[in-house]
Amino acid sequence: MTHPAPTASTDVAIIGAGSAGMAAYRAALRHTERVVLIESHVYGTTCARVGCMPSKLLIAAAEAAHSARQAHRFGVNVPPIDIDGRAVMARVRSERDRFVGFVVDTVEQWPVADRWLGHARFVDTHTLVVDGLAGPRRLQAERIVIATGSRPAVPPAWRAALGERLIVNDDVFDWTDLPGSVAVVGTGVVGLELAQALHRLGVRVRLFGRGSRIGPLTHPALQALAREVFAAELPLTLNVRDLKPRREGDAVVLRTELADGTVQEERFDFLLAATGRRPNVDRLGLEHTALPLDPQGVPVFDRRTGQVGDSAVFMAGDAADDRALLHEAADEGRIAGDNAGRWPAVRLRPRRAPLAVVFSEPQMALVGATHAELVASGTAFETGEVSFADQGRSRVMARNHGALQVYAQRGSGRLLGAEMLGPAAEHLGHLLAWSVQRGDTVQQMLDSPFYHPVVEEGLRTALRDAQRALQLPAPAPEHCLECNA
Repeated sequence: MTHPAPTASTDVAIIGAGSAGMAAYRAALRHTERVVLIESHVYGTTCARVGCMPSKLLIAAAEAAHSARQAHRFGVNVPPIDIDGRAVMARVRSERDRFVGFVVDTVEQWPVADRWLGHARFVDTHTLVVDGLAGPRRLQAERIVIATGSRPAVPPAWRAALGERLIVNDDVFDWTDLPGSVAVVGTGVVGLELAQALHRLGVRVRLFGRGSRIGPLTHPALQALAREVFAAELPLTLNVRDLKPRREGDAVVLRTELADGTVQEERFDFLLAATGRRPNVDRLGLEHTALPLDPQGVPVFDRRTGQVGDSAVFMAGDAADDRALLHEAADEGRIAGDNAGRWPAVRLRPRRAPLAVVFSEPQMALVGATHAELVASGTAFETGEVSFADQGRSRVMARNHGALQVYAQRGSGRLLGAEMLGPAAEHLGHLLAWSVQRGDTVQQMLDSPFYHPVVEEGLRTALRDAQRALQLPAPAPEHCLECNA
C-alpha cells in the first residue's frame, strides 16, 4: 500500500539555490515570510563552484607563468619556468572552496524550515513534489520561481565512447594535478579561456571549432583579428566538418575532418567538451502545467518581470536561457522574486545595459548592442575604431594586440554599444556600459577626462573616429605625438 506524500503549503516556492535563486529568496521575503527555497544538489553557486571564480584562479596562475616567460622582452631574465601542477591545482581548489564556503554559510544561516533539499517537479501549475532523502513531499505554492540553472551540453555518444576521459569544465577544478594533454572542443567563452590557461600552464592543448568563430565578438573584422591573435599563441583547428573521438587505453584519439576534406588524428589524455550549456528544465515536469514553452521546452517569459505568460510562475538565471552571466542571474532573481512576492501586482523592471567579458588574453568585451544586433535591427549607426597595435600605454606594457569598435546612433550621436579585443577590456567595458546605460553621446564622452598615459586613451581615439563618421564638429586637438595617444 502506498501512502500519499505529506503536503505543505507556502506563498512562494523557489526551485534552485544558485545566484538567481538566492536573490529571488531575499526579494520574496520582503513581501512574505512564507518562502521555501528548494535545492536538488548542494549549496554553492555555479559561479563559485565551477564557473567564474575557479576559472579565474586557473587563469591567474596561467598569467603568472606567461608573464615570467615574457619578461625577457623587458630585459628581465628569469630562470626556466617550472610549473608545479599539484601546487597550481591545490590553490585553485583551496580558494574555490573558500568562495563556496561563503555562499554555503550564507544559505545555512537562513531558517531550516525554509530550505528543502530534493528534486522538485511539477504536478500542476501550483503543486510540486520534492523527492528528498526522507521521501517525497508535496508542496502547494501560490507562486513559483524556476531558478534551476544549466548544465554542460555533451553529445551522449562522446560519453559512451570516452567514459571518464570525457570531461567538462566542472571536472577541471577538481583535478589534483595538471594533465599532459587536453583536446578542447568549443571555441566559445569557456573553451577559449580554459584552452589558453592550460596551454600557458604547460599542458599540450589544441582548441577545435566547428566554425571559424573565436569567442563572442560579432563584427567580421574583429573576428578575423581574434583568429589571427589567438592562432599566434594557441594551436587551433577551425572549420571542423566532422569530429569523431574514440578511446584507446587511457588516451583519447580525436579524428577530425576539415571543411577542405583534410583528415587529421591526434592523441590526448582528455577531451574537454565546451560545447555549450542547456537549461535544467527538462526534468521539472513542465508538461503537467499550462505554461507556454518555446521549441526547446523552456518557459516563455518576460525578461522585464520574470513572469511566464500570465501565470504565477517566474523564471530567473541560466534556466531562463537568456544571458548566462552572474550579474544578470542576480538581477533576474531579484526581479522574479520581487514579483512573485508581490503577485498579482507585477511590476516592470528596467534591465541594465548588457555587459559581457571574456578573460582571455587579450580580453574581450561586448557592451550594449552588438554590431550584429544593430545590423539585424536596421538601426542607423556609425562605427569608430582604434587599433591597440600602436596605442601608447599598450605598447609600454607589451600588450598591444587587438582593437576597439564603438557604435553610435546617427543623428543623436548616442553610444549604442561597443565590442573590444584588447588590454584591460574588463575595465573599459564597465566605462562603456555605464555610458550606454546613461544614454551618453559621443561628444559627452569626449568631454570627460582622459589621463595620460593610459589604455583609456585608445577609447578616446575610437570616439574621435566615431565623431568624424557622425560628422560632428571636432573639439580642439589633445594629442600626444610621442605616444600616438
